[in-house]
Amino acid sequence: MLARNAESLYWIGRYVERADDTARILDVAVHQLLEDATVDADRTSRVLLEVLGIEPPDGLRLDVWSVTDLVAFSHEHGVSISESIAKARENARGAREVTSSEMWECLNTTYNGLAAAEQAARGLGPHEFFAYVKDRAAMFTGLTDSTLSRDDGYRFLLLGRSIERIDMMVRLLLSRAGDRTSSPAWVTVLRSAGAHDTYLRTHRGALDAARVAEFILLDRLFPRSVFHALLVAEACLTELDQRPGSRVGARHEAQRVLGRARSELEFLPPGVLLENLQTRLLALQKACRDVGEAVSRQYFHAAPWVAWTDVRRGTDATVTVEGEL
Repeated sequence: MLARNAESLYWIGRYVERADDTARILDVAVHQLLEDATVDADRTSRVLLEVLGIEPPDGLRLDVWSVTDLVAFSHEHGVSISESIAKARENARGAREVTSSEMWECLNTTYNGLAAAEQAARGLGPHEFFAYVKDRAAMFTGLTDSTLSRDDGYRFLLLGRSIERIDMMVRLLLSRAGDRTSSPAWVTVLRSAGAHDTYLRTHRGALDAARVAEFILLDRLFPRSVFHALLVAEACLTELDQRPGSRVGARHEAQRVLGRARSELEFLPPGVLLENLQTRLLALQKACRDVGEAVSRQYFHAAPWVAWTDVRRGTDATVTVEGEL
């Protein structure tokens, strides 16, 4: 597979997942602001922006609509929902030969429908826009799983989706890492992660901060948990390895970083998860950055150019080549 196509698929997976998770987080936050008059809208909005890595504006008191404009509709930074969908579409447009027609049509239709969805949200409420994004992301995921061959292209897309999911779930937990264990805000974490119903069925309705953090971080069966996403990402990297079965363990940096992160979660002693939770989450966030950089070096930019000497002219020349995986 051409390196540029692999990179496009990887980022399609990341951008679609980013748009979906951002819509989920913002939807719950907006509902909380609208339903509870005792909540400080400015403080809650600034915490949300910090979680998502968006610089809050100075000298402006934030409310439901101003934070929605920044996180959902803005084109001034690259992490809004609209920008994520636009970037996913742009990557799909440049990799048409390795994506199905249904996948391209889904992303293109989603992008073209953003203006109408924004207009509907301004008339009927922000939930309209969030529901649109979540539905279209779910449609794209379904089309990907049902129309894309399980080859290297699928693995790169799934790898990108898994790494972005880890990062977004860690950001979500970081927003509550300092809260009391009895705080009702932990319900917000479950709802933002799409885990509320599954958690209640798993723990028979018992709400506890330690169990919530454990469910989001460690549950092996819930597909949006950090541990499950780590396992999927590790499996993708193993299948992408052209020479598997090394006698001395993982040969590549991305596999080593993911393996360490997964092992540190998997073998935690019982009952200590909330101790130094913020430190653990920041370490996971750094692992996501390191994995992204390692994957980029290993697969996308390993050999961007070849330098050679023209013997007849006695001069150096550089030839740019398209790397293959």
